[in-house]
Amino acid sequence: MKLALVGQLGAAERQAWMAALQHALPEAQWVEAAPGAEVDVVLVANPPPGQLQGLKGLRLIQSLWAGVDRLLADATLPQGVPIARMVDPAMSAAMAETALWAVLSLQRGFFDYARQQREAIWRVLPQRRADEVRVTVLGLGEMGLTAARRMVAQGYRVQGWSARPRQEPGIDSVHGEEALPALLSRSDVVVNLLPLTAATRGLFDAQRLALLPEGACVVNLARGGHVVEADLLAALDGGRLRHAVLDVFQAEPLPADSRFWSHPRVTLLPHAAALTDARSAAGIAAANVRAVMAGNPPAHRVEAERGY
Repeated sequence: MKLALVGQLGAAERQAWMAALQHALPEAQWVEAAPGAEVDVVLVANPPPGQLQGLKGLRLIQSLWAGVDRLLADATLPQGVPIARMVDPAMSAAMAETALWAVLSLQRGFFDYARQQREAIWRVLPQRRADEVRVTVLGLGEMGLTAARRMVAQGYRVQGWSARPRQEPGIDSVHGEEALPALLSRSDVVVNLLPLTAATRGLFDAQRLALLPEGACVVNLARGGHVVEADLLAALDGGRLRHAVLDVFQAEPLPADSRFWSHPRVTLLPHAAALTDARSAAGIAAANVRAVMAGNPPAHRVEAERGY
């Protein structure tokens, strides 16, 4: 079988991926994804638009990243070829760790203490118990559920929202757009782990941010496109929102003149909440490759009409 690795990878990152994939798929022949080339499966990491054009015999596009919004935005993708997203328990666990760190830091005021340290202020802040904090997780896919379960184990009052019904012990789950306003109105911390689709783009706009109780916090670990950044800054400036933890932005890398860098109510990460680990992800990709080559459907196939 002929495979190709395509995407925006640095030299060291590409080398690491190739080593992991070759170990997981020793029987594969690796080729260049050039127009007209015969390729059975292409493994992709946010390839530039048009890079998959003209490939012959393609049977699967396997994403090495969890999100596929940029991939689906490429109008030149080969038609009729199944696309599979990366669902890696190791990545879900890493995301849950970041979500828990953010919520715990907001609950206990650790971001405030960090600011006090910079200003040489010695002041003890009020301490809330975990069961006094209402944490809402938006998106109950693999990552969202893993994070929500971690919050439940920590003792938080966890609520969940998804497009479709999803029941999980310990999580007060609702679904559908009509349920979202009431859910936001009873949320102390909102953790966003939704896929970016036409329906969720711009989800955090002025109208929805205004639904949150005064003093609520937003943790966005999904995609920058979920947030109307000017509206979020206005809510933070006005003091309605207490804090925002942001891992993703409309433009990445975040421009040096962005107000998010220096905003006293913002803690940011450089899109590092949960990195794909080639050591585990290569084996998951290999299982999908072998399934498709044996005539079986891939796991976690993308439904293009849903956007994930």
